[in-house]
Amino acid sequence: MRPRFGVAALAACLLAPRIGAAQITHPRPSPDRPITLQDAIAIALAQNSTVRFARNTAALDSLNVRQARNAFLPNLSASSQTSQGFGAGSQGENSLSFSAGLSSAVTLFNGGQNTNALRHARLNLQASGQDLNRSRQTVVFVVASDFLTLITQQEQLRVQQENLTAQEQELTQLEQFVKAGTRPIGDLYQQQAAVAATRLAAVNARRATELAKVNLIQELLLDPRLDYTFVAPTTLGEGTTPTFNLDSLITVALTQRVDVQAQVLRVQAAEREIRIAEGGRFPLVTGSAGYGSGYNSANDGAFLTQLNQRRGGSIGVGVSVPIFDRGAVSIAKQRAQIQLENQQIILRDEEQTVALEVRRAYLDYVAAGEQLAAANAQQQAAALALQAAQARYRVGLATFVEVTLARASLVQAQSAVVSARSSLVFQQALMSYYTGVLDPSRVTL
Repeated sequence: MRPRFGVAALAACLLAPRIGAAQITHPRPSPDRPITLQDAIAIALAQNSTVRFARNTAALDSLNVRQARNAFLPNLSASSQTSQGFGAGSQGENSLSFSAGLSSAVTLFNGGQNTNALRHARLNLQASGQDLNRSRQTVVFVVASDFLTLITQQEQLRVQQENLTAQEQELTQLEQFVKAGTRPIGDLYQQQAAVAATRLAAVNARRATELAKVNLIQELLLDPRLDYTFVAPTTLGEGTTPTFNLDSLITVALTQRVDVQAQVLRVQAAEREIRIAEGGRFPLVTGSAGYGSGYNSANDGAFLTQLNQRRGGSIGVGVSVPIFDRGAVSIAKQRAQIQLENQQIILRDEEQTVALEVRRAYLDYVAAGEQLAAANAQQQAAALALQAAQARYRVGLATFVEVTLARASLVQAQSAVVSARSSLVFQQALMSYYTGVLDPSRVTL
């Protein structure tokens, strides 16, 4: 089963106002230049569609904050009107009139709707920022796990190649024994079949390695027509193996997981929607001001003179008291309360899911450690058994079948060690991801 996730330490919280301010770009790698784990992570963070969508969503929410903030400002508009009058009969005179003015209005009080709308927009922006953080963590997780899968397949290929080399050497030696008449021809045929089977296993391991490269190419959105070289870390699994406490892990996850924090912010935003709806019951107080002038050709006076004489302005305050709104406020409040309950349910389910994910990861981590210890013991015993079988076969005390079975047990044990070591590294990485302490800037395997 191919692991899909990777490694890290504490997630850096992005500043909400700066989200989406700059587009991150990363040059596409050349096939001639090897790609390290850090290179792959940088490419994925720059080009992954999920991260870019999350970044754009945060940018849209920042515009909503700006719009809610601008609602506190007064508007300003200019207007003008020109009309041509025609006199009745032969004695009528035509006249031209012109008027222009400036007007402004501002909301002085609307039951706190504008204030709550601004806080609602800011909470949504913070939640989008946390979603962006989680998207970055997930992308790093996937890339690191794909890298780990590639490393595992390369190690499995190495085991098969080493086995093939040993089998070919055994075949060469056995051919000499058969020619000398010290071994039966049947042993030679069995060894030839074993070499052919090992070659097939090496071919399958090489194919699995190439498929692991394809998965990385897919995650990094690289050109599928080109061939790339991925450099495996030299310190895979050489660090200390930490000891975890399940209760502490769940506590850390519930406080550090940015997706949980994002849902908490959405619950708070839903509470603000209720207050916005309740604000519709209060009077609406607005302030207005205007200033203008006019001109009419039928009156005496030059154009500028009339404009100067007819200057005038006004300042006013308007109050609108809702008496009957056909139940609009009540319906809006009930709708907001239902939305709040839905967000609370989502938060409860999210916390439950996070706790269960951590519990499963903890159990798998403990099992992976025990599997690695057992695999190491199996490999040591299988190596000694093969040495003993080969020594007994050389002096005629063992059959070739016994040597073949001992070699197969050693190869199986070596493969189990590679899988167990990779599984332990993966489970340790999985713990970092599920507890939310993954730092995309510092990822190691």
